[in-house]
Amino acid sequence: MSLPLLNYSPSSQNQRVADIDVGGDRQPRIFSTDDVYSGTGMDALIEAAYRQMFFHAFKCDRQIFLESQLRNGQITVRDFIRGLALSPTFYNSFFAKNSNYKFVEHCVQKILGREVYNEREKIAWSIVVANKGIQGIVDALLDSEEYLTNFGYNTVPYQRRRVLPGKGEGDLPIHISNPRYDAYHRNQLGFPQIIWQSQVKRFVPQDKQATAGNPSLFLSMARNIGATGAAPARVSIGDINIATAVPYRKLSS
Repeated sequence: MSLPLLNYSPSSQNQRVADIDVGGDRQPRIFSTDDVYSGTGMDALIEAAYRQMFFHAFKCDRQIFLESQLRNGQITVRDFIRGLALSPTFYNSFFAKNSNYKFVEHCVQKILGREVYNEREKIAWSIVVANKGIQGIVDALLDSEEYLTNFGYNTVPYQRRRVLPGKGEGDLPIHISNPRYDAYHRNQLGFPQIIWQSQVKRFVPQDKQATAGNPSLFLSMARNIGATGAAPARVSIGDINIATAVPYRKLSS
């Protein structure tokens, strides 16, 4: 008998505030099969789904069979998201290299498009992972009222209300704020690494940069030539015959 989901109280987040701002370039682009009328539009929708779930999908990560079913209308976008969340790539990238708590953060961010409310919600979903596995938490999130209300069956999940009006800088994207690997595995893999350079690069303004034909661009080349001339012969003054060396004008008789 599996344990029921623990109760947790939602905290104040951007997506829980009523949307009163005017749409613009900063608003998230919504991909839905309700608005797809061509093959190019379906390609963009599939790429958006991969970007939301994987951040980037290599050729070996693509689910060709699921893509074919989605293009032919055999499955919905919600089913496609479920297939990506249960794929080997998602397992190896987010579950195998993280704790259950970190994996819960990834699932909530990618499927529900928001941050976890608090530690109690993280614990509640981690219990679902421990009892029902990956498929249990994925099905629970996709079947939740929150997911169906915001994305339904035909819309690709996205980070909801990432930028607030009047705020100079919005919330960071989920793939930047929550990296794929946990701190322990980042240390095992050897990154991030701090590389010190022996020479500090200095910024040169555009108006002060050397243009084509500037002699300063050829200074290093001229120094590498290393051409040396012959030293002039040193002549003693006593060896100079003034009578023959100094020209004079002859007077005709």
